[in-house]
Amino acid sequence: MPTDDDRHRDREQKIEALRQAIANYSPGEGEVFLDAAEEEKLAPIKAKAVRLINHRARSTAELRQRLLDADFEPEGVEEVIDRCRANGMLDDAEFAKEWVRQREKNQKKSVAVLRRELQRKGIAQALIEDALAQVDEQSQEQILEDLVTKKAGSVKTRPADRKEYDKALRRVVGVAARRGFSQGLAMTYARRALDARIEEL
Repeated sequence: MPTDDDRHRDREQKIEALRQAIANYSPGEGEVFLDAAEEEKLAPIKAKAVRLINHRARSTAELRQRLLDADFEPEGVEEVIDRCRANGMLDDAEFAKEWVRQREKNQKKSVAVLRRELQRKGIAQALIEDALAQVDEQSQEQILEDLVTKKAGSVKTRPADRKEYDKALRRVVGVAARRGFSQGLAMTYARRALDARIEEL
């Protein structure tokens, strides 16, 4: 186990290495020394941005809004946003692709819902369409089928007449429509699932 002397020696070595790096540093072409006052002003904005991104991935627009909501100056926010983009902490294209992949797989979202969610996140339309291109049509159909089959399974007795049938059908269609599936497609799958359930009863 390291002793206090070991830790002190290690700290001194690190400080000396830093001194040497600073002494040997020379700016490259076009490179300028950072303004200490500017860096001090940006420090709390950078710290807040890092905390937000470490908590979960963010879109550029989302991070910008959170920083502005924290009452940081817009100019400083934009500088931090630019740096986050430059170092790869912010990447709207990757954010959109991962958002689609996770939420279609884990939350069974339709393409329509995913598109609206990304629009609310401020993602550019071209990046949204690129991200949605990874969604497989069969996967969406399976999600829809699973949704309506599960809902149809909640029907416990055969409908006594057309009115009861239509009422049950509306409930099954509704669960798919709320997930963003088109009315026509939802109706086709819902009717099939409900009819199969009635056959079981």
